[in-house]
Amino acid sequence: MLATDNFKETLKQQADIVRVIGDYVKLRKAGAQNFSGLCPFHAEKTPSFSVHATRQFFHCFGCGQSGDVFTFVQKVENISFPEAVRLIAQKLGVAMPKVAFSSPAEARDAQVRMALLDVHVRATQFFQESLRRSEGASAREYLKERGLDEETIAKFRIGFAPDSGFVLRDALRREFDEEVLRESGLFSWKEDSRQPSAVSRQEKQVLPLRQAQGQDDKAPRDDTAGEHEIPRFARDDKSGGDDKSGGRDNARGDGKNSGVAPAAIYSKFRNRVMFPICNDQGKVIAFTGRTLATDEKAGPKYLNSPETAIYSKSRVLFNLDAAKEAIRKLEYAVLVEGQMDCISVYAAGFHNVIASSGTAFTEVQAKLLGRFSKNVVVNFDPDTAGARATERTLGLLVEEEFNIRVVTLETGFDPDLFIRRQGKDAYGEALKHSQKYFDYLIDRARAQFPARNADSKVKAVNHLLPHIQRVPSRIVRDELAMEISQKLGIDSAVLRQELKHVAGNRSATAVKAPAEMQITGAERVLIRALASGNQMLTGEGRSSAREGTDEEFDPCRQAQFALQSEHLYEGLTSQSLIEALLLAGVEAADVMTLPKTEEDRRLLASILMSEAEELTPETVEGAVKALRRIYLRHRREEAQGALQRPGVSAAEKQALLQEKVRLKRALMDPGLGEGA
Repeated sequence: MLATDNFKETLKQQADIVRVIGDYVKLRKAGAQNFSGLCPFHAEKTPSFSVHATRQFFHCFGCGQSGDVFTFVQKVENISFPEAVRLIAQKLGVAMPKVAFSSPAEARDAQVRMALLDVHVRATQFFQESLRRSEGASAREYLKERGLDEETIAKFRIGFAPDSGFVLRDALRREFDEEVLRESGLFSWKEDSRQPSAVSRQEKQVLPLRQAQGQDDKAPRDDTAGEHEIPRFARDDKSGGDDKSGGRDNARGDGKNSGVAPAAIYSKFRNRVMFPICNDQGKVIAFTGRTLATDEKAGPKYLNSPETAIYSKSRVLFNLDAAKEAIRKLEYAVLVEGQMDCISVYAAGFHNVIASSGTAFTEVQAKLLGRFSKNVVVNFDPDTAGARATERTLGLLVEEEFNIRVVTLETGFDPDLFIRRQGKDAYGEALKHSQKYFDYLIDRARAQFPARNADSKVKAVNHLLPHIQRVPSRIVRDELAMEISQKLGIDSAVLRQELKHVAGNRSATAVKAPAEMQITGAERVLIRALASGNQMLTGEGRSSAREGTDEEFDPCRQAQFALQSEHLYEGLTSQSLIEALLLAGVEAADVMTLPKTEEDRRLLASILMSEAEELTPETVEGAVKALRRIYLRHRREEAQGALQRPGVSAAEKQALLQEKVRLKRALMDPGLGEGA
């Protein structure tokens, strides 16, 4: 990257980390400089995620994630570092400098992602314009029947895809390379199977787009690419632009001038009402098309964009970009099943509504929603399929420790139809009278397995057990087991005990104690001293006495002198972290960038986030004495171990015994004290 180091540091100073993270996590003041909230990187009920306002970094005491504002945005948005810098600059309204990429492939990948975003902007405009034309009359009539006014249609950028397979293609070909159109997910095509495609072979070398579901995209974006600057790959012969074959090959390739066996690309979406799908930043990345045809060739009722370099359906929540502020303000979200339900609920004034996007609710979507609120009201269709989807979603949200309620509407009513028939006030009442999630599940179990006999009760219990076992808390699971016993009328002590026993069992993985739990208080004090503010000053403006203390107390210099002269840190859990801090000396610009490993960075973040006791000469000296005691004990244990090894000569044994005596006397020195 060119001239980005200075830009990165300037942007980091301007980007208040509390403000940036506050867009994703609800933060509360938790001290003079600290803010806390629920961690967006793992499920939790009690906040263990902290942000240090002065030092400008975050740390989670639960999962150990830590870093600066760029690291946070990278992790939470699942993007590369250059993309994180770009996103933060956009939030602050700061112009990006020119960027140079590390390789041609990286540049092409970034340009293609930018181009795909531009393609979707133009396609959205095209569909909106088509809706206003005479050919969009049937689509306008459909939307009117669904109760959508012009304001709502404009708000959601709803449009219409004409029945022709080539109008959109021809419109976009004026601005975009055909290979980009193929990668957009908006088109289909057929190639002559008798002749291999030269461009298909070339694509594997030139454009290795990552399209696998859930795969991290590390491609940066670049302002030098321009808003519409598209990489020029090998193309079809443009003479095929007026193909009317509807997707059938209209020529045979001779392989002379054409990179691809002649084929017509044609619109995937035809004669459909088009609903744009946006990411949580409001950029259109995909579409859902609702067919208007009624014949056997109409295809699926709803057709979704395929996975592309910019769209992964399991990672997107429909309308989150518009709903996130209302979710934060109201402190809960309404989760519905489809786009039309979502639009109707939003238009009725419930702006905290979102929908899963063309897929069953996923763990990634749950974590995404959890950034904004851990309270959710689920309102899926009450039919059999909808009830199963509700139970799957509930189970996933339970594991992510959401507080869940469920709305059950009258049979035959989805949210859209209910609002149109009963009105928005009735829907508001339904939300107010939503059930606790486990009350809903118990009612479902009782309906499916009426408690007429012991066999039915056992079936109902077994139906509920998987849901109980998803609950992380053992105490809550025990309480639920008792509640089920009461509501199902289980009076058998044996069955109650079996239910409690099975509900209490839950698979668990042994977790190694994190490094911060293994270090001593003395290590913590000295690491804080090494990372103290005076370390950021340059050496020219400082003076230090030969004994390692300044005229004005400097904890960093005092800790450096003791640790470097005696090597007291050797063999400690924190050895690598202390070595990194000592090696940096006073030249460090940002202490959080010094540790060489992720584990050391997390350890440093944990220690600095917990700094409470003031660093005084007595505190630092006490920590040094404590490390001396640890060092001497360790040496004495080594001497004892050496004595017990076979084959030790008499002279070696004598020397080891003398060493043990010396170490024992050193440990008894009153000046050493008990330490920290």
